[in-house]
Amino acid sequence: MNDGAAIASTERVVGLFDGVRLTPTQRRIAHCLVQHAGAVGYLSAAEVAELAGVSQPSVTRFAVALGHDGYPALRRRLRELTAAAPSPATAGNELQQAVRAEIGNLDRLAGQLADRERIAATGRLLAASRPLPVLGLRAAAPLAAYFAYFAAKVHPDVRVLDDGGSLLTDRLEQAVEAGARALLAFVLPRYPRETLDTLREARDAGLSVVAITDSPVSPATEHADVVLPAAVGAQLVFDLHTAPMTLAMVLLQAICDAAPAETQRRLEAFEASAARRQLFLG
Repeated sequence: MNDGAAIASTERVVGLFDGVRLTPTQRRIAHCLVQHAGAVGYLSAAEVAELAGVSQPSVTRFAVALGHDGYPALRRRLRELTAAAPSPATAGNELQQAVRAEIGNLDRLAGQLADRERIAATGRLLAASRPLPVLGLRAAAPLAAYFAYFAAKVHPDVRVLDDGGSLLTDRLEQAVEAGARALLAFVLPRYPRETLDTLREARDAGLSVVAITDSPVSPATEHADVVLPAAVGAQLVFDLHTAPMTLAMVLLQAICDAAPAETQRRLEAFEASAARRQLFLG
């Protein structure tokens, strides 16, 4: 299966779970099916259970929760979805195909943004959190830093949590003590265990967790109050994060829109300071 067909197969499998409320165990199974979209139609219930790290009866109950009589019926549906998946244009070399796949990821993200109120409500939630902790470990650290760099121009107290270890919990607790009400987290493959542990700790501390992640069935969904999916490109040696970065900037726009007067005041103050210090050439 070429890259375009594989992406389409994954999207169709993800579509199986739209509007279905899944338990944590069922989300693990769903994530497994998405990660192995090209093969799941030919795996037994026992094989899926082993891949997902759950019991075989859990796989059967999962199939029933999706409206099927049992796992064999779900497997037939998975075969139909993966066999029928259309392939987008794949002309050109593998580098061009990788870029075209990213264009597809951005196009799907644009479709998700049709619900403006959901993004607006999330922006208001994050804008009201003083301070605003932003979590991103390992591969997600650059996205957290990029978001925080610009967010700091319109929000009075943005705190980047991009280092693991015992200090991470200290910094999270300090943010809560200082009045934080929400946490923005970037949770990307390969999903660092420490990131998920921190999401759990954040919710236990009373924070509302907003997660930008690669899939609506990623492991982050179990620990987040708001899940904002943006697909990650996997056609090259290392992942492409074009869509998650775009979504981060869209979310920052929503933060600005939540408090337009304060945003304008802070931006004008920054521009005046930058001009006085001659920070930029242009």
